[in-house]
Amino acid sequence: MKELAQHHVGCYLKIAPEHTEEGPLNHMMKPRMTAYDRFKQLFDQFSKEANKEQYLIPYFIAAHPGTTDLDMLNLALWLKKNSFRLDQVQTFLPTPLALATTMYHTEINPLKKVLGGRAQAVPVIKQGRVRKLHKAFLRYHDPENWPMLREALKTMGRADLIGNGKKHLIPDWQPTGMGERRIPGKAPFSARPGKAPTSSIHRKPRSRS
Repeated sequence: MKELAQHHVGCYLKIAPEHTEEGPLNHMMKPRMTAYDRFKQLFDQFSKEANKEQYLIPYFIAAHPGTTDLDMLNLALWLKKNSFRLDQVQTFLPTPLALATTMYHTEINPLKKVLGGRAQAVPVIKQGRVRKLHKAFLRYHDPENWPMLREALKTMGRADLIGNGKKHLIPDWQPTGMGERRIPGKAPFSARPGKAPTSSIHRKPRSRS
């Protein structure tokens, strides 16, 4: 890490934790966010020792098999807590020869040996509006996404995250002319109405992931 931070990074280093929540990370076969936290700690330490101002740019993905609405909400809260405002984000698309593609089409995790000899059902996001919601959580700071996010938070029982304080995810006001036009009676996400969820700010670069 010392060699990397001091001699092979020019201001920004992109890495791919891809998510913060255990469910999606398990289906990606990736370590928990504690691994990212440790990596960042060492990166910051050795960057400081080299007298270099450097930043990590984490990459995240929306709607990966095994991801729920609550997972995306928790990821959005993590992004805000750590002062990240992502410019470019990606929604999962199935590609050939990928394990995630198998999960997407079969809605099961086929790694029987890893899972103790049994297949496991996997929540899969295929509906267009739900996929759009998951992407909106990644860009919680974009006013165009606020109407959809407000509706989702209310349905998830998290209206307490709507407001104008630091503890809130999105504001309760809308800039004139911004935000999609809603279709009455059209639910944009998978959470059921009324169902409760189960789960030093420094200058940060705007991610280009």
